[in-house]
Amino acid sequence: MRHQEKAVVVFSGGQDSTTCLFWALQRFAEVETVTFNYGQRHALELECAAAIAKELGVKQHVLDMGLLNQLAPNALTRSDIEIEAKDGELPTTFVDGRNLLFLSFAAILAKGIGARHIVTGVCETDFSGYPDCRDIFVKSLNVTLNLSMDYEFVIDTPLMWLDKAQTWQLADELGAFEFVRHKTLTCYNGVIADGCGHCPACELRHRGLQQYLARRVV
Repeated sequence: MRHQEKAVVVFSGGQDSTTCLFWALQRFAEVETVTFNYGQRHALELECAAAIAKELGVKQHVLDMGLLNQLAPNALTRSDIEIEAKDGELPTTFVDGRNLLFLSFAAILAKGIGARHIVTGVCETDFSGYPDCRDIFVKSLNVTLNLSMDYEFVIDTPLMWLDKAQTWQLADELGAFEFVRHKTLTCYNGVIADGCGHCPACELRHRGLQQYLARRVV
C-alpha cells in the first residue's frame, strides 16, 4: 500500500540504506534522502550515495557533520586506528552518538520539508553490538523527537529484525537485488559492490549473500 505521505531516508549508499530507499519508494508518495559527511574514512560512500540518488531520481540532502569526527575519533574516521573487534568490547568502528545525531538532524530536516516518516536501516538482529542500532533506542528517540519538536514523527526501521540474508531477500522482493549487489558500498575500506572481502562489514554482507543465494529460487 502506498501511503500519501512524505519520507526521508537516512542514506549512506550502502546495502542497508539502499534497500530501505527502495522500500520507501514503494510505500510513500514522496521520498527524499539525507546523507551525512562526518569525515568517514570510506568517503567514497558519499559519491556512491549521490550516484544512486541521481539514478533513482530522488532528491538528496548532504549535511556536514564534521563535528562528530572531532568528538568521536574511531576507526571509521581515523586511518591510524585499526578496524578490529575484541571479545567483550565494542568494535573500533563504533562512532559514539552517530545514530543519535543522524536521526535527530534527519528529523529537523524532515519537519522542514513536511515529512513525517524517517526511514533508517538500523538492525538489531545482525549487527556488531552497536547500542544505537537497538530497537529500544529507536523507540525512545522517536518519543523524544516528537516531544522536542511537537511533531508526529515515525521512525521506520524495516530491517530491524532481519538478518543479512533476509535483507538480501527483501531487496530481491523489491526488485532491487542486482542494483543493491553491484551499486552499493558497504566496505569500510571503500570498495564498491563485493568490497575488500576482509573488513567486518564485507564479511557480514558476503555471509548473508551466500546464505540467501543458497536458498534463492530464480
